[in-house]
Amino acid sequence: MAKQYKNYLILLLAVSSVSWASIFIKLSDTHSFIIAFYRMGLASILLFPFFIKKGFKDYKVLNKNELLLCILSGIFLGLHFVTWISSLAFTSVSSSVVIVATQPVFVALFTPMILKEKVDFWVFVAILIALTGVFIIAGGDIKFGKENLKGDFLSLIGAVMAALYLTLGRGMRKKLNLLPYVFLVYSISTLVILPFCFIAGLNFSPLSWKNFLLFMLLALIPTLLGHTLYNYILKFVKAHLVGMTILGEPVGASILAFLIFKEIPPDTIYLGGILIFIGIWIAVWRERIAV
Repeated sequence: MAKQYKNYLILLLAVSSVSWASIFIKLSDTHSFIIAFYRMGLASILLFPFFIKKGFKDYKVLNKNELLLCILSGIFLGLHFVTWISSLAFTSVSSSVVIVATQPVFVALFTPMILKEKVDFWVFVAILIALTGVFIIAGGDIKFGKENLKGDFLSLIGAVMAALYLTLGRGMRKKLNLLPYVFLVYSISTLVILPFCFIAGLNFSPLSWKNFLLFMLLALIPTLLGHTLYNYILKFVKAHLVGMTILGEPVGASILAFLIFKEIPPDTIYLGGILIFIGIWIAVWRERIAV
């Protein structure tokens, strides 16, 4: 029981950490592809000294198919950041993080197909309740205009990519230790983002100190702390539950956006936020009694 509560506290810390991502991105005045590249590239570089101590021997436990799945996980993570970070240039923080938070729906769909894990009926109920909250929040954002549609669509694609990344990560983390897994996945995601920067004809330098500091904060807090904690907990908690807790990010990010940018969310965020947390609580409760 104590271990379960530890897992939930880790999930809470992960959600709190990733909630800062959209804030750091909004504060940067650089192209979204450059932000994504430096975020994952710096995270990989910071991990390298710790990874090199063990070398590549951890990967020997994987067969070719499993190694391919790890690479695919990194590809999906890279595409997640390309699409989701781009969405923030077209829509509000609230809309973007709310829509990308629909990923547990896709995790619940992918889990039986990829991992062969059964999803409890009440988890689907929890997802529906939480997503009702998500769409209530999103509905309040429609008044900002149809031009947000592009950002909303990019955020939705980001949700699908994140769901595939989480689902594959659940399977791989059962066999591969945390550090070699996240180093490989973060490095692959960096390589996936790089061609987008070249195709867009973007310059990688000179960077202002402000942007470099924001990139470093993105690498340290939402990525090395937030995403790495998600990957850690995937070994002990089912992927759909991890996906459910991510639904708490829209509330955290919206609060931070209000405090920092004075971006006032619609009144619907209060009812939506309550439903999101009810859904998360039901999912956690069902996971607790199933163990």
